[in-house]
Amino acid sequence: MTGIVLAATLAAVLAAAAVLLSTPPGAALPARSRDAPGPSPDRKRLLPVLAGAGAMLAVTLFIGGPVGLGMGAVAAVGSHLAVRRMEPPAARRRREALVAGLPHVVDLLAACLAAGQSPGTAIDEVAAVVTGPLRDELAAVSARLRLGVDPVTVWRELSRHPELGVWGRCMLRAADSGASVADAMARLAEDLRLSARAAVEARARAVGVRAALPLGACLLPAFVLLGVVPLVAGSLSVLSLP
Repeated sequence: MTGIVLAATLAAVLAAAAVLLSTPPGAALPARSRDAPGPSPDRKRLLPVLAGAGAMLAVTLFIGGPVGLGMGAVAAVGSHLAVRRMEPPAARRRREALVAGLPHVVDLLAACLAAGQSPGTAIDEVAAVVTGPLRDELAAVSARLRLGVDPVTVWRELSRHPELGVWGRCMLRAADSGASVADAMARLAEDLRLSARAAVEARARAVGVRAALPLGACLLPAFVLLGVVPLVAGSLSVLSLP
């Protein structure tokens, strides 16, 4: 029992330290900068170490002996790799904001291009009305175009962007083929709207599937206690009669 209590205490202490290290300084205050501050590189390197140490101590002290030591080492390696592969909250929020706002940005770009503006001017106009990470990405693309970088090079590099790559590939195809950029943006906007709608519908359908397990876990004990147990008890009482 003492080993279990010690393991739980050490694991709780290490978990609290990991939480404190993963919380950026000043995160509780309203941030006015463009991007929320993230944990420093030293903290990022320390988080997997703490997670691995906590898992190893908890498993080793809980099981004990050579078997516990071996399983603790396995748990330490697994926890270390799992924490290293976790996406930081700031990066996840940025990625989600880019994906969610891209259809609206492409819609605005298509409207500006249809009005006769050049791609660079259209990007400047849209960057002036959007906020968050999309504004930063649009400003970076616009700055490169203003500096005289070949547009094909800009679109080719943008096509490798994890979230905005579809926009870059669309612009690159239009530039290579000589097709109308406004028409390409309009088609892309429609495709993105359909994709976003399909993603929302897929998430809505998944709610019922994900809710089945908790509902079953809540209802199954009541069903067993109210339906199965009385039936079994009644059958046993009848069979036990002389």
